[in-house]
Amino acid sequence: MSRIGKMPVSLGDNVKVDIAPGNVVTVSGPKGELSLQIDPDISVTLENGSVNVTRPTDQKRHRAMHGLYRSLLDAMVTGVTTGFTKKLEVIGVGYRAEVQNGVLELALGYSHPIYFLPPEGISVSVEIKGRGAPPIITVDGIDKQLVGQVAAKIRSLRPPEPYKGKGVRYVGEYVRRKAGKTAAK
Repeated sequence: MSRIGKMPVSLGDNVKVDIAPGNVVTVSGPKGELSLQIDPDISVTLENGSVNVTRPTDQKRHRAMHGLYRSLLDAMVTGVTTGFTKKLEVIGVGYRAEVQNGVLELALGYSHPIYFLPPEGISVSVEIKGRGAPPIITVDGIDKQLVGQVAAKIRSLRPPEPYKGKGVRYVGEYVRRKAGKTAAK
């Protein structure tokens, strides 16, 4: 049995789960509503305020999907109750970030500013702590996959480089630094 898959997904007081025909699971909570199409081989049941995921056989495919769908359902419940957040910091001289009318404007050392419009369901904010401190970009949403994808897309606009460490990185991300060229005598 899958150690992840056999654990029930506990629901909070204000979370409602609806299992429709065709294995479409809809989770709604205070922050919003998410739905997921689950493979027809995997069965999902709602018992005693928790969701249980079971598989029909021990085939490799069924074992893999068992833990996967349980993890996805757990992420959906967490998303509609507390939401997900990713934080990025912009490091570099002259590098800026600001939000105007819901559009993220980035100055990342290119000859032009970059405008990033977040997808529906994702909110982006910028926090500037003071002079000399890098701006912190916060990506919020209820869909864990979408929050991670948007954060990765923003980071890919100027990934951190290994010599000076300039670029967009996750808060707490370690960037391995290289020694530059040394002067020859």
